Amino acid sequence: MNENFEDREEVLSTVRRFEHMLEHNEPVFFDLADFETIIDHYTNTSQYDKALQACEAAIAQYPFSTEILIDRSQVLAMKGEYTAASQQIEDVAQLDPDNPDVAVTRGIIATQRTEFAEAVAYFKQALERAPDRDDIYFNLALAYQSWQKFKSAAKYYKQSLRLNPDNEVAVQELLYCLEVTERLDKNLDFFRHFTDEDPYSVIAWFNLGQAYHRALKYDEAVAAFEYAILIDPKFYEAHAFLASTYVSQEKYREAIEEFHLSYEPGTPTAEALCNIGECHEKLAEWDAARRNYQKAVDLDPEMDEAWFGIGVVLNAQDKWFEAIHFFRKAVALYNESVEYWLALAAAEYQLGNIVSAIEAYEQATQVAPDSKDAWLNWSIILYEQGNFDGAIDLMRNAVEIQPAEAELHYRLCAYLLAAGRYREAYENLENALVLDFDKHRLLFEYFPELESQRALARLIDQYRK
Repeated sequence: MNENFEDREEVLSTVRRFEHMLEHNEPVFFDLADFETIIDHYTNTSQYDKALQACEAAIAQYPFSTEILIDRSQVLAMKGEYTAASQQIEDVAQLDPDNPDVAVTRGIIATQRTEFAEAVAYFKQALERAPDRDDIYFNLALAYQSWQKFKSAAKYYKQSLRLNPDNEVAVQELLYCLEVTERLDKNLDFFRHFTDEDPYSVIAWFNLGQAYHRALKYDEAVAAFEYAILIDPKFYEAHAFLASTYVSQEKYREAIEEFHLSYEPGTPTAEALCNIGECHEKLAEWDAARRNYQKAVDLDPEMDEAWFGIGVVLNAQDKWFEAIHFFRKAVALYNESVEYWLALAAAEYQLGNIVSAIEAYEQATQVAPDSKDAWLNWSIILYEQGNFDGAIDLMRNAVEIQPAEAELHYRLCAYLLAAGRYREAYENLENALVLDFDKHRLLFEYFPELESQRALARLIDQYRK
C-alpha cells in the first residue's frame, strides 16, 4: 500500500543490490535483516528459485543463523522439495528445539503435503510457545482453509488480524471464507470494531470498505473508502477500490475519476488504464475506450484484458474482422477464459467463418463445460446448417452436464421437433416444463413457427398452474 511506498522502494533497492552482486559475481556484504528482506520479497512474489539462491548466499555469510536455515526449509517446501525441507528443519531442531519456528515450519511442510491434521497440530504447538504471533494464527487459518474447514479458518484469520490488522492477505482470505460459509453479513461488526477502536486508522476503514463491497453494500463501501481517502488522500489502493465500487453501482463517470487517482501522478498503471477503458466502453465512448485500452497494452503487452477490451470495442462497432485479431490475442495470452472464446466465436460467425466459429465454441465448452451460452450458440450454428442430428447430440451432451438447466431441455426439444422426432421431443419438453414452466416461452422466441403446433400447446397447458 502507498503508505509503505518508501519501505517498498527500500526493499526493491536491496533486492537490486543482491541481483547486481549475482550478475557480476561480486562479493557484497548484506546484514542478516537484508537477507531476510530479500528472501521475503522473492517468496511473496513466488520466485522460489531466487529465494533459495538468496538463502544459500545468506548461509555462506551466516552459517549458524537458525533464522536463515528455517527460511531455507520453508522455501524448499514451497518448491515442493519436501524431503530436503524436512531434513533441513530437523537439523535446526537439533540446534534449537524450543524455537517456535521449528513447529511453524513443520506445519508449513505438512500443509504443502496436504497433511492438514498434522499441520494444524504443529501450528497449535507453535502457539503454545508464541501465543502472540499473528503469522502463526495466519498459517493455522491457511491450513484449515486448505482443508476446506472454512469456519475454523475464519476464526484464526480473525485472531491473526486482531494482532496485525495490516495483513492484507489475511483480510482477503477471511472475506473469502466468510463468503463461502455465507456468514459475511453476520461478521461485518468484526471489521467495524477496528474503526470504532481507531477512527483515524486508514487501514481499518479500507478493510471495512472491502467487507462492505464483498457484502454488496455499496453505499456503505463508498463511505468507508471515502473515510480512508480523507485520512490519506494518497492512499491509491483506496481510490482503486472506491472506483471499483462505483463500477458496481454503474456510476462510470465517478469511477473514471477515481481510477485516475489510483496511481501516482504521471505514472498510470496498465490496470488503471484498462479499467478506465472499460468504463468508457460501458458508456459507449468507443474512441476513449480504445485509447485507454491501447495505452494499457503499450504499458503491459501481456495484459489480456486490454487486448480483449479493444476487441469488444471493435465488435460493438461491427468491425468484426478487426475484432478477431484482438480476441485471438486475448485467448493466446489467457486461454482459460470462456468469455474470450465466446466473443471470438461470435465474431468469426459474423464473418461467416463457420469452421473457426465452431472450433472456438468447442474450446469454450472445454474451458467451461457449465457455460450454457457456449452450448446453445454452438448448437444454433449446426441447426442453421441443417445438421439437426449434430445439434441434438450437442444438446444431449449439454443436458447431461447440466441436467437442471431448463433452457437446454427446451432447445433440445426444439431440435428434436425440427428433426421430426416427436416422441423424444415431448419427453424432453415434459422435463423442461417440470424444471421451469415459465421458460417455455423461449421455445417460441427461438422458433416462432412452433406456436402453431396444437399438440405442443396442449402438452404445455397440462403443466400450466
